Amino acid sequence: MEKEIATIERELRLAGRHAAMGSSSDCPPGDRLERSAYLVLSRIEMEGPLSIGQLADAFGLDASTVNRQTAALLRTDLAERIADPDGGMARKLRITDEGLRRLHANRAWATNGLGIVLADWTADEVATLADALLRFNTTIEEKEGRPWPRPTGS
Repeated sequence: MEKEIATIERELRLAGRHAAMGSSSDCPPGDRLERSAYLVLSRIEMEGPLSIGQLADAFGLDASTVNRQTAALLRTDLAERIADPDGGMARKLRITDEGLRRLHANRAWATNGLGIVLADWTADEVATLADALLRFNTTIEEKEGRPWPRPTGS
């Protein structure tokens, strides 16, 4: 099993370099999101407005790191600060219409690219990969105590 685990580790690292699997014409350079921006915006999209502290907890990062990442989102009008809708003291970050547009454009670009990569796979092979990745990620999230919200039916 050691050999297989080493192969999984290597292949997951290599898969990370293929983050942009769509063709460059599908997502204009000005619309491309950095990995951290994509993840923060995705989390806010799933959960609604979140504070810096909530985002830091969700990602297991220091609040100062998340503050730097979100500052870039605020500067580029992809997110905005709002008062806590629940009346709390901390201000929260909400995704803007532009942030949502760019997030959806990046997601479409990536899923289109994955469709191209997986075009020669059978439906069963794609389903097996999807199931294995879901199980892999949820197992990590359970062990870390930081579940990632997913769309209903995932």
